[in-house]
Amino acid sequence: MPNATELTTKPSEPDKVDAYMAKLDYPLKNIAQALRGVILSTDPEIGEEVKWNAPTFFYAGEMRHFDPKEYKRYLIVFNLFQKDCLRLVFPSGARVNDTSGLLEGSYADGRRLAMFRSMDDVHAKKDVMQKVIKEWLRTLDK
Repeated sequence: MPNATELTTKPSEPDKVDAYMAKLDYPLKNIAQALRGVILSTDPEIGEEVKWNAPTFFYAGEMRHFDPKEYKRYLIVFNLFQKDCLRLVFPSGARVNDTSGLLEGSYADGRRLAMFRSMDDVHAKKDVMQKVIKEWLRTLDK
């Protein structure tokens, strides 16, 4: 087990996400593809994988060792259960001071949601979402 001062990274798995997306049967698939592009283009140290049965995005750069059950690296998880709205779950979104209204909810565990119903939503919310992501990266305990 690494010690607390040792730095670790996490590899991105874009091939696995590509395969997942290729097989995805979801009415808002085009929105999911667009959001994936927006998230990944925000910072080169954002990685992706399939976790919790959906595309999941995380900080892939160096971090001090921590308990994996704390999920400190995780930024956004796609929630594809609703057919008329793609929800992005920000597991630790509460630590970002978002005054734009992008992040919704007030969950005790600190998660927040962002809702996308159309490509117009993606275009309208792109800049503020990237701002929120960059703020989250700044607050990350690396």
